[in-house]
Amino acid sequence: MGFSAQEQNSEPILPEFQQYLIDKKLVPENRVSYFAYWVSRYLRYAQKHAIDSTEFNEQAIMAFIDGLRQDGRIRDWQPNQADEALRLYYFHYLGKTKREGGAPVFAGLTDVIAEVRRLIRLKHYSYSTERTYIQWIERFAAYMQQSDSKSIGDAEAADLKNFLSHLALKQRVSSSTQNQAFNAVLFLFRNILKRDVGSLDTTVRAKRGPKLPVVLTVEEVRQLFEQMTGKTLLIAELLYGTGLRLMELARLRVQDIDFDANTIIIHSGKGDKDRSVMLPEVVKERFKEHLTNVKTLHEKDLAAGHGEVALPDALGRKYPHAAKEWGWQYVFPSGSLSVDPRSGVVRRHHISDSVIQTAVKDAVRKAGIVKHATVHTLRHSFATHLLQNGINIREVQSLLGHKHVETTMVYTHVLRNMSNAPQSPLDALYGRAESAG
Repeated sequence: MGFSAQEQNSEPILPEFQQYLIDKKLVPENRVSYFAYWVSRYLRYAQKHAIDSTEFNEQAIMAFIDGLRQDGRIRDWQPNQADEALRLYYFHYLGKTKREGGAPVFAGLTDVIAEVRRLIRLKHYSYSTERTYIQWIERFAAYMQQSDSKSIGDAEAADLKNFLSHLALKQRVSSSTQNQAFNAVLFLFRNILKRDVGSLDTTVRAKRGPKLPVVLTVEEVRQLFEQMTGKTLLIAELLYGTGLRLMELARLRVQDIDFDANTIIIHSGKGDKDRSVMLPEVVKERFKEHLTNVKTLHEKDLAAGHGEVALPDALGRKYPHAAKEWGWQYVFPSGSLSVDPRSGVVRRHHISDSVIQTAVKDAVRKAGIVKHATVHTLRHSFATHLLQNGINIREVQSLLGHKHVETTMVYTHVLRNMSNAPQSPLDALYGRAESAG
């Protein structure tokens, strides 16, 4: 949808706002006029409904955006652009004047968190990422209050550097934890506060030396599986037999499984990449039986007025009935219905990662395995056993979904004293068990 002929021939829309966006390089120059158009359209909407347009009104803006989404002439991405335009207008263009007058754009932590949550959902980040980012931003706000008695709205680059150094020196956090905190607070600075953090060279960073992954032998994998039954055994077998990451497996949909081609498709894996992996022949029949049980559960949910799952991105609006279709259901659903924390809709989510982690941890203990083995150890073992079997490292890289082959090469350092195994590691495992029996 473009401008009307009258709008195209008239004076520029909100010229001062357009110039501000250009000067601050907040929006690509070829899109500036569109951002101004959405703001002017909201201002007309506010005037029509007797809404004070001089102040940011969350409820009014959401009603305006919802109206755009229901307009058949509006494309899927345009309501998001309108939302972003209004945030820039109120929090940056009008907020600039407020800051110069001494008042911050955000009244306090509550307002900041609300904007963080809104923008994370706009960018379609996962709910776990949302929770993690908010927790770290709250910790950052508490640190600023305790150390300098400053509010989070007044945060500067030096505060970020000091916080990261504090985590490394005082809290003694690991490098991965510090990086997690860094990513969360950097999101705050770049996307919410719109402030440059500059160079972080002087920041004390937690150090991480080279680490080798924990890998189980084929015999240890067999011992581990002997301590598991039912659905958790199938999950563990698939993790080892495909090399999937835990959440990649948990988020699998029924339509991602191709029994005829013996493949599993992973959509939007790490790095938002798609890939396919092998489906071990040895689990096919039990896997089909499992899906039969899942379908029965789904039919019961439908009969009870539920049976809906969350859909990625904007598919729920594009295909209103897809959420209840069999193909979109999770392969490993949760054992109970729950309220979606974002939409409030009662749905059956996928199985919790903690359920799988606990099952593997208990099996490791019962099997008497002394290595510090976790769910991810099965992925490490998958890669190592394939390399041991002579599979090309580039192929292993592709199966694991690694961006760089150097990441995969770490498994070449743990090949010593590992017995050879042909075919898929899982097929080889059961082949050995049968011949030994």
